[in-house]
Amino acid sequence: MTTSNAPDTAPKLAVLIDADNTQPALAEALLAEIAKYGVASVKRIYGDWTQPNLRGWKDVLVQHAIQPIQQFGYTTGKNATDSAMIIDAMDLLYTNRFDGFCLVSSDSDFTRLASRIREAGLTVYGFGERKTPQSLVSACDKFVYLDVLREQAEEGGTAKRKKDGAALKRDTKLVKLLREALDAASDDEGWAQLGAIGSNISQQAPDFDPRNYGYQKLGELVSAVGLFEVEARKLADGRSKAIYLRLLPRKR
Repeated sequence: MTTSNAPDTAPKLAVLIDADNTQPALAEALLAEIAKYGVASVKRIYGDWTQPNLRGWKDVLVQHAIQPIQQFGYTTGKNATDSAMIIDAMDLLYTNRFDGFCLVSSDSDFTRLASRIREAGLTVYGFGERKTPQSLVSACDKFVYLDVLREQAEEGGTAKRKKDGAALKRDTKLVKLLREALDAASDDEGWAQLGAIGSNISQQAPDFDPRNYGYQKLGELVSAVGLFEVEARKLADGRSKAIYLRLLPRKR
């Protein structure tokens, strides 16, 4: 993934939004989320702006300096917006000016586009609804569900209600993911650094996000699961700390 920049330079991102699959009320939360990964050097949104269903975007586009791209739907049943967005994405890719792309859509038509961008060595961040096909989710380096952003916006920046330890332990998919990531990153004594665990999880499940379970940080989620021993260790500088985990021994 091409994110190697000068220390004081954030990755440059191209943000491409499918207006038909995104709500204008989420624009602020969406751009705030994207800002965590880099600078949105290009912000474009695609749709048929002659249609009444997109009128809600008018003020949002001005407020956030998002460039609307007009694409008329010449043929019934065909999504011309997708084609325009894909063509633009490839044009931007060939400029070699970006470190990554943010594709905002729940449409499986963008699966090949995401794969092609990654083949070029760039990072792809996907954003979409829960209905997004797994093919598109898996084609991205990271995928964020818009309902997480919606809930945070509605609750004033907090995550949705946290799942308790019992509920988390019953989530076999989550427990399996955590255990496999720990096993892959652990040393001979079974300890693994939290950061390495997080990286391994991201490679296995692009849509993994502690906020899906009501937690802001991976460390908070892991502690709540209650299956792991957690230890904070001082780093060489004597000030910073790193979190290490290992499986708790089974009770006899």
